[in-house]
Amino acid sequence: MTAAAPPTARAAVDRGSGPRSQGPAWRRRVVVLTFLAPTIIGIGIFTLGPILASILLAFFRWDIITDPEFVGLTNFVDVVADPTVRISFINTLVFVVVAVTLQIAVSLALAVLISQRMPAWARTFFRSVFFFPLILSAASVSIVMRYLFNEEFGVVNWLLSLVGIGGVPWLTSPTASAVVIVLVYVWQQFGFTFLLFVGGLASIPTEVYEASSIDGATGWRQLRSITLPLLSPTMLVACVMAVISALQIFDQPYVLTRGGPGDATRTAVMVIYESAFRQLEFGRASAIGVVLMLLIMGVTALQFRLSRRFVFYQ
Repeated sequence: MTAAAPPTARAAVDRGSGPRSQGPAWRRRVVVLTFLAPTIIGIGIFTLGPILASILLAFFRWDIITDPEFVGLTNFVDVVADPTVRISFINTLVFVVVAVTLQIAVSLALAVLISQRMPAWARTFFRSVFFFPLILSAASVSIVMRYLFNEEFGVVNWLLSLVGIGGVPWLTSPTASAVVIVLVYVWQQFGFTFLLFVGGLASIPTEVYEASSIDGATGWRQLRSITLPLLSPTMLVACVMAVISALQIFDQPYVLTRGGPGDATRTAVMVIYESAFRQLEFGRASAIGVVLMLLIMGVTALQFRLSRRFVFYQ
């Protein structure tokens, strides 16, 4: 008579814990890592590598020509004391507040209008039209806008002259140039935020609106009590992405005004570019970049912190 196998042995066989069972799992891990390797290597070389190199370079003085010289925190001290850098960061923060507020408001208003009853072809047409500026190059758009807002022969001033308004110095006045940059930026960027809101509105159950209609809530009351609260997760994503993008604005002010008049439209990224590629102060440019990175991280963390009070999940 054959003796029965011990309970522990039978359990091990039932669980498939023998050497053969480890083979397929090991091979699956190899396959997964093989497919992920190009992405991981690419992120390491083209994202993490430059970030670490920039942080390290911020502690050196380097002009490419001579050898790097370790200067400790000198670059950061110089950045804090430089009035041009301070003005550029103030301009950037003011721009973010105005541009992001306008971008969110315009995108939300258009998304709500598009979500109303209309033919499917019209809804598709407007979605395409509103998203189209986003696929254009920011530099090419800014070049075209520079001609449109030219004080002497621009189309905008020509149209204003038809109603008796004199030529406006759009690109040579501190206030007017800032307005132009905000309008051009928002016009090109609101399409993505608009699509986010369209998707968010589509995810809100229609039964909620039907129930509120029975209770007498319509129009503005539904928007304030139903749409905005249920759309708050999408609003958070849109705000975070819009703020991160706006803090890095470069193309529009560089092409339209070169940061002028004076320093009225100079932004943080413009100062980084000028320090690195015009003045060949790569250590200083890296220090400004590190400060900007910390600012972006801080603002993003603050947004997520505040979202605990204003974001509602279904």
